[in-house]
Amino acid sequence: MKSIIQHISSLLRPAYDASEAEALAWWIAEETTGLSRTQLICGCKDTTFSPHMQEIVERLLHFEPVQYIFGHTNWAGLELFVSPATLIPRPETAELIDLIDSQLPNSRMEHVLDIGTGSGCIAIALKRRHPEWDVTGIDISAEAIELARKNAKHNHTDVNFIQHDIFSSEPLSVSPAPTVVISNPPYVLESEKSSMKSNVLDYEPASALFVPDEDPLLFYRRIATLYAGKPLFFEINEKMSDEIEHLLRSLGYSDVKTCQDMYSKPRFVYGIFQKK
Repeated sequence: MKSIIQHISSLLRPAYDASEAEALAWWIAEETTGLSRTQLICGCKDTTFSPHMQEIVERLLHFEPVQYIFGHTNWAGLELFVSPATLIPRPETAELIDLIDSQLPNSRMEHVLDIGTGSGCIAIALKRRHPEWDVTGIDISAEAIELARKNAKHNHTDVNFIQHDIFSSEPLSVSPAPTVVISNPPYVLESEKSSMKSNVLDYEPASALFVPDEDPLLFYRRIATLYAGKPLFFEINEKMSDEIEHLLRSLGYSDVKTCQDMYSKPRFVYGIFQKK
């Protein structure tokens, strides 16, 4: 097995560094053989480099995300199905769950609304952690909602997913009304495309990534206006923390804070409305 891992890694080295190439090689071996890494190392079954492995390598050399190739990923303790209809959940997004926990009283029943839910990762992770909470996820994409429902079922969580456009004139009907609103909306500036990697730019859905340079707070402003007075938790573009803090304060939020992610970048802003 060691020779196959080395061979796959060598094929991937033109596009990936050594550690990533080796990690991808093990992933390919596990997925294509149906064996665990332990079984592969122990040589429980004869394994050879197959045409299917070669096909996957070629797709990876074109920077197609491995999560899309295999149709799933592990994130925050969840196994999630993914497709080009949704973003691949990032490790730092899982920190948003911890931030919400740190700011909300554990004893209070919450009715959570996750706007732009995508794969449903945030909504499902919150429901897994707080089974007593009522959690709803919305997204403009019918394909995303279908995938989120599949993920909820796969992870044995009861989350309500609804297709809805927050810019629609038709109000969202959710009962009971949300007490907490969360969103990881599109926030990458159009001008930032030139600095992005091909695996993101060429494969992940642009509608879930980009906002116009002339209106980078498009989604934050809409959400904060619709749900002013509710605790708001946002994932953000690291360049926009001051602007989003100002937006929330202009709407009366007195407890506003930016938090860094695992890479020491400003990644989250929350606002708690303190009534005087």
